[in-house]
Amino acid sequence: MTPTDAGSAQHIGTTIAPLQAAELSDVDTIAHGFFTRAGGVSTGLYAGLNCGIGSDDARENVLENRRRVSRHLLAGGPGSAMPNTVFQVHGREVATLEGDLDDAARPRADALVTRQPGVVLGILTADCGPVLFCDPDAGVVGVAHAGWKGAVGGVLEATIDAMETIGATRAAIRTVLGPTISYPSYEVGETFMAPLVADDPSNAAFFGTPVGKTRPHFDLPAYIASRLGNAGVGTVAVSDVCTYLQGQHYYSYRRATHLGEPDYGRQISAIVLR
Repeated sequence: MTPTDAGSAQHIGTTIAPLQAAELSDVDTIAHGFFTRAGGVSTGLYAGLNCGIGSDDARENVLENRRRVSRHLLAGGPGSAMPNTVFQVHGREVATLEGDLDDAARPRADALVTRQPGVVLGILTADCGPVLFCDPDAGVVGVAHAGWKGAVGGVLEATIDAMETIGATRAAIRTVLGPTISYPSYEVGETFMAPLVADDPSNAAFFGTPVGKTRPHFDLPAYIASRLGNAGVGTVAVSDVCTYLQGQHYYSYRRATHLGEPDYGRQISAIVLR
């Protein structure tokens, strides 16, 4: 399927409108959202709510977008001026926060957890899987950036372990995977597939060749859901939204590459204890 471009700013939307997960919306002690492009100040390739400091977007626009995310989640209450994010490296390291990070010295990690109210946790994606975690009873929340490398490397399990360390109970943890590149859009090669299947033959179930295609595709959302389920958490929910196919709503690294664009924005997924 041919990707579409981002469309005009008016199609992106001027009001912040994050997706909400039913599995988390009934927890009155948290606020959360899988934020779309809507409601930001960035323009051009980054039009909308680009929260990626690592992009070449104007820094003042990115910071304003991030402030808008915190204001939306905190709804006038005290807390982080901007979401706390890490320097993502597609690994399995987890940062445990007792307060806000120094944005100039972000740790190299791919997940964050906390039990501190008002500390907004965020993860940036542009096709990889954003996962939000919550143990409502223990008052512990987390976020994880799960691309294929991080998921294979154990970032999801490491996040759960870190939550348990600060008081969460594994069976009580609710997990939600937000908008991610979907199986029909995620073409890979045999060199990608072979080591995953060699490591665990059951991984072959996450590969296939869609009708009309000649190369294998990888089902990243299903793989992430499987890892979470096998880890023993209480709830696993998965969004059916594909970042690659919805340019007016989401940034996508792969779509930008296929369109020959020089850079791309990043959407944020975030959670906070009230």
